[in-house]
Amino acid sequence: MVNLTRIYTRTGDRGETRLSDNSVARKVDPRVRAYGDVDEANAQIGLVLAGDDLPEPIRAALRIVQNELFDVGADLSTPVVAEPQWEPLRVLQTSIDRLEHWCDEFGEPLPNLRSFVLPGGKRTAAQLHVARTVVRRAERSAWAAADEYGLDQTTDTGEPAAEGGLNPLALTYLNRLSDLLFIMSRHVLTNGGADTDAEVLWVPGGERE
Repeated sequence: MVNLTRIYTRTGDRGETRLSDNSVARKVDPRVRAYGDVDEANAQIGLVLAGDDLPEPIRAALRIVQNELFDVGADLSTPVVAEPQWEPLRVLQTSIDRLEHWCDEFGEPLPNLRSFVLPGGKRTAAQLHVARTVVRRAERSAWAAADEYGLDQTTDTGEPAAEGGLNPLALTYLNRLSDLLFIMSRHVLTNGGADTDAEVLWVPGGERE
């Protein structure tokens, strides 16, 4: 368990912080930027949950997602090593499978899209779009970190290919989560697909006349 006895420590006043393995990193390190963006995404989902018009199945799913985003942040802040002293907290395929299940569950009753959706219509639906875009940014930041530090992919001998790399499942989780938030925004806006005229679609060049 995490035990926080004091919030301010003064240890980061010189632009440095510690990763989960206690190694020192600059606050502009791409790994720090990635898990910071994940933290922001979690806060945006908190705003969604603060609304009172969420269907209960979506609310329950987002509460699980909020907890798992802390797991994602912990994963991104723990560099990969071949033989860690303690087993690190990592994102697992089962969590990604659950996101895909929710994508199918909430997306099944929705009408097929004929164009891109313009965010809006309902505050909660619009806020889900904001959360989606922040998750997309977190994913881009994570890939920037992966470009610099590599991915934890095993070689033919079963050994990690990159010391200090990132868990690719953490990046996949963010990609799948952005899809889910888009589907949830459509679900909320259309009342589960019942209001097919609620969505305003992008018309390319439609305001030029």
